[in-house]
Amino acid sequence: MSDHEYYGGVEGGATKSKMVLIRSDGKIVAWSEGPCTNQWLIGQEECLKRVNDMTQEAKKSAGLDSDKPIRSLGLCMSGADQKEAQQQLIDGMKSKYPNASQDVSVSSDTTGAIATATALGGIVLISGTGSNCQLNNEDGSMYRCGGWGHLLGDEGSAYWIAQRSIKTIFDHEDNLCVCPFDCTFVWNTIKTYFKIQDRNQILGSFYTNFDKSFIAGMCKELARGASEEKDKLCLQLFCDAGDILARHIVGLEPKIDQSLLDGENGLNIVCVGSVWKSWDLLQQGFTNVLKTNCDRIQKFCLLDLTQSAALGAACLSAKDVQFTLPMDYSANATILHKAVL
Repeated sequence: MSDHEYYGGVEGGATKSKMVLIRSDGKIVAWSEGPCTNQWLIGQEECLKRVNDMTQEAKKSAGLDSDKPIRSLGLCMSGADQKEAQQQLIDGMKSKYPNASQDVSVSSDTTGAIATATALGGIVLISGTGSNCQLNNEDGSMYRCGGWGHLLGDEGSAYWIAQRSIKTIFDHEDNLCVCPFDCTFVWNTIKTYFKIQDRNQILGSFYTNFDKSFIAGMCKELARGASEEKDKLCLQLFCDAGDILARHIVGLEPKIDQSLLDGENGLNIVCVGSVWKSWDLLQQGFTNVLKTNCDRIQKFCLLDLTQSAALGAACLSAKDVQFTLPMDYSANATILHKAVL
């Protein structure tokens, strides 16, 4: 084993994080898990500590010396889109935790997802607690649409769906914007989930003790309302989510290299996040937008990752130190849906 080097990758999310440790021959030797590592939610210092904790846990699991740095560590993190913030994380890891890794690279969570599914490039569309969309062309150029957080974005995410359901109830009760659907199921779901009896009691969850992940968690109950109860308001919320998620693709369409559109299945769209588990609820809104608004995209393929984007993060970190990790991309994703427009 002494002849091998080791490469780590972290998929850092707003709710939970995951790390993989891969040997230079491509063998996965360890996994570790941790909580949120979004620096904008928990602070940079705590973010770095959690990354180091996961790294040390993975080393221990693999039987490696905790004091010996691995060759490289790739961090593909929620909230790590800005170059300045990326460099701060790199500098912080090297100065505070020099035993973690010889080299550190940082990119967004979207980049890690694409690198896990394909070596060629494509679009990743994240819809989990939050949302984001990024295009990676074969020439290395990258463009994004969305990913601005819950105050300025997160359209189509679990948080967006949950918040929108609550806003719908508030507006309906205020007679500000009357909902055309029966609100009974959604209002009862909100009261049960937040353990409240009236609207005033929910304000603390948004203004005093705000927890984005907790609010987003109600989306699961709304999905049940749509799929099992066929509640019309729930169904509309998910249709609207599919609509706005597809509009991220429309926004990036002019920047897509033609080579990414000419493959057998057309444009590869890597789908990341728990909201995609409700694809059947998103499908109508999603496909209608692409059919109506896209000229260049003739067909597309939605890919569902079967492995953590930590694998892509490890590949990217290895690439930064001029090493190519062996990777079976066909084992990392399955086809969720493909269509001709």
